[in-house]
Amino acid sequence: MDHSPTNLRGDTLVMACLRSFLRCYMAGAGFNTRGMQNIGLVYAMQPGLRVIHTDPKSLKAAQKRYVRHYQSHPFWMPCLVGIFLNVERSIAVGRFPATMLSKVKDTTTYTLSALGDSVFAGSMLIFWALLTICLLLSDQPEAALALGAILFAGLQGFRIYTFVCGVRHGFRFLERLKRWDLINWGRRIKYANAALLLWLWVLIWPQPFDWGEWLIGTGALMLFARFVRTGLLSRVFAAAVFVVGIEVFPQVEQMIRKFLSL
Repeated sequence: MDHSPTNLRGDTLVMACLRSFLRCYMAGAGFNTRGMQNIGLVYAMQPGLRVIHTDPKSLKAAQKRYVRHYQSHPFWMPCLVGIFLNVERSIAVGRFPATMLSKVKDTTTYTLSALGDSVFAGSMLIFWALLTICLLLSDQPEAALALGAILFAGLQGFRIYTFVCGVRHGFRFLERLKRWDLINWGRRIKYANAALLLWLWVLIWPQPFDWGEWLIGTGALMLFARFVRTGLLSRVFAAAVFVVGIEVFPQVEQMIRKFLSL
C-alpha cells in the first residue's frame, strides 16, 4: 500500500470534503439577523479549509473570507460549499486571486438564492404539499408516503451531486446549471400546482356539488390573486377576506334566493 505524502493528503482532503458536506445539514442552526447564514457557512467550510491551508495565517485569512454576510437557499448550500472549496484550492496554489472572491461569491449566492426561492420554495415544495394532501384525501396514504420518500431521496441526490460537481469544477459548474433551465422548469411546475389546486378544491368542496358556487369561488379567488399581484391588497388581508367570504356565503346566498322569490 502506498503511504506517500501526496496520497495521504488526497485521502485527508476527501474526508474533509465529506465532513464539510455533512455539516451543510446543520448550517441553519447558526442563523442570525446580522450575518444570516454566515456562521453556518464557516462551520461547513472549516474542515476543508484546514486541509487546504496548512499555514495558520493563510487559514485565518481564508476563514475571514466567509464570516461576512451570507444568505442563500439552504438546498444550494452543498453546491456553494463545494464551489468555494474548489476556489480555495485555486487560491492556495496561486491560480485565483483572493481579492476577487468577495464580489464573485456575493453574485453567485444571491443569484442561486433567487433561483432556489423560485424553483424549490415557490414550486417544488408546494407541488409536494398539494399532491400529498390530494392523495391523503383520496384515501391513498401509501402513495403519499412513497411520494415523500422519492422526493426526499431525490433532494439528497441533488445535494450530493451539486456538491461533488462544485468541488470538481468550481464556478464552471454554473454553466451546467444554466443549461438546466431551472427558471422555466419552475414555471412549468407552477402550472401543475394550479391543476393540483383545482383537484384539491374538487375533493374538499361540499357535496352535492354545485357548479354555480364553484365558479363563484374560483372567480373570487382569481380576483383576490389579481389584487395581491398588483399590490392593492396584502396576502394576509386577502386570505382573511376570502375565508370570511366562504363562511358568510351560505347566508348571503339564502338572502338572495328569498329576495328573488318575492
